[in-house]
Amino acid sequence: MSTMRRRFHEIPPSAGLPLRATDLLPRRGDLPGLLAGQLGIPVPLLTSSGTAALLIALATLKERAPDRRVVVVPAYTCPLVAIAVHTLGLGLRLCDTRPGHFDMDPEALARACTADTLAVIPTHLGGLVADTAWACTVAHAKGAWVIEDAAQALGAQDRGQSVGLRGDIGFFSLAAGKGLSIYEGGLLVASDPSLRMALHRTHDALVPRHPGWELRRCVELLGLAALYRPLGLGLAYGHPLRRHLRRGDAVAAVGDAFGPKIPLHRVGRWRQGVGTRAAARWPAFLARRRAQALARVARLQRIDAVDVLVPRADSEASWPLLLLHLPSEASRDAVLARLWTGGVGVSRLFVHALGDYAYLEDRVPQVATPNAREFASRTLTITNSPWLDDDLFENIASEIAGALRTP
Repeated sequence: MSTMRRRFHEIPPSAGLPLRATDLLPRRGDLPGLLAGQLGIPVPLLTSSGTAALLIALATLKERAPDRRVVVVPAYTCPLVAIAVHTLGLGLRLCDTRPGHFDMDPEALARACTADTLAVIPTHLGGLVADTAWACTVAHAKGAWVIEDAAQALGAQDRGQSVGLRGDIGFFSLAAGKGLSIYEGGLLVASDPSLRMALHRTHDALVPRHPGWELRRCVELLGLAALYRPLGLGLAYGHPLRRHLRRGDAVAAVGDAFGPKIPLHRVGRWRQGVGTRAAARWPAFLARRRAQALARVARLQRIDAVDVLVPRADSEASWPLLLLHLPSEASRDAVLARLWTGGVGVSRLFVHALGDYAYLEDRVPQVATPNAREFASRTLTITNSPWLDDDLFENIASEIAGALRTP
C-alpha cells in the first residue's frame, strides 16, 4: 500500500452512510417512525445508544422476573454487553460459539440456559444473522426471554423480516459506522405491545434529560459530518489507530476499551432531524452495499484457505463489512502486517473472546470458550465502504493471497 494513500486517504473499517451538509439544517423529524416504515417493524424506542437500549431491555425484564439473575451471551461479542449486564447487578454466563463462527453453539446454549436465566442474547455480527430460532426454542423452554443484539445489523433480514423481531426484544445501533448514524443512538423494538409499553415505562423512569450529554453528542455529530470521508478519517481514525498499534495496544486500536458507565440521556430534536434527512438515502445505500458485498465475497472465495462468512440461505445480510476466517493466527497476523495500517479499511472486529479482556476480569466469568478464542485469533474484516473502489479491493485480495502463500 502506498505511503501517499496511507497518510492522506483513510477508508473506514465499516460502511457508514456519509452525511451531507443539508442533513444538518434544522428540521423536525420522526426518525423512529421513518425507520419503522423502512424496516417493517413496530415504531422503535429511540435511545442514546445501542448499549443504552440493551440496558433498558434488561432492566425491564429484571423487573418482570426479579428471581432470574443470569444473562447468557455468546463468548465472542462486544465488551459493552458485559458492561451493561454488570451495571444492573446481573450475572453473565458465556456460551461458546460454533467452530469457525460467531454464533452460539447449539449444544453449549442448551447447557447454559437454566432455570435462573433471565435472557439469552443472540448476536448478529458484521451484518450477518445469528440463529435466533434456536435461541428462542432453548430460552423459552426455560421461561427466559430472547434479546436480539442487532447493533451491527440494521437492515439485515431473517426469514423475510427484519432482525430484531424473532426474539422478544431487539435493538439496533445508530453509532458511527453502523450504516445510518446520528453519532450515537439506538433503537429498541418488541413485537408484543405490552412489552413495548413496559420498555417505554422503563426508559421514562431511568433516562433523564441531560443537556450536557446531548450537547456533546451534537458537537460529535458535527465532527462526524465533517471528518467521515477519506481525507478527514486520516486524522480522526487512522492516526490514533497507528499510534495504538505502535504501542502494542490492539484493544485500543480496535476501539474495544470502554469505560464502566453507560451514558443515559434523551436524544434531542436536532439529531433526530439529521437522522431523518439521512435516512431518506439509507435504503438505496444499503442496496448498493449488498450488491458490492456479494461480488467481493465471490472474489475472496477464490483465495485458497480463506473462509468468508456468508448469510444463511434464509437470511439477508446488511454487509457493513466482510468477515474473514483464516487458517491460523499466524496467517491472520501476516495479512494484518501488510494491510492493517495501510488506510484501506482492513481491521479486526473484536480483539479477544469476551473472557480474555483484562479490564473485564471482574465482570466476566473466566471459563473455557475455545471456539470463541480461536475465532477471535483468526479473523479479520474488510470494509464494505463505497470508498473502497474495485482496484483497491483487488489489491487487498492480492495481498491476502500473497501473505497466505508466504511460508
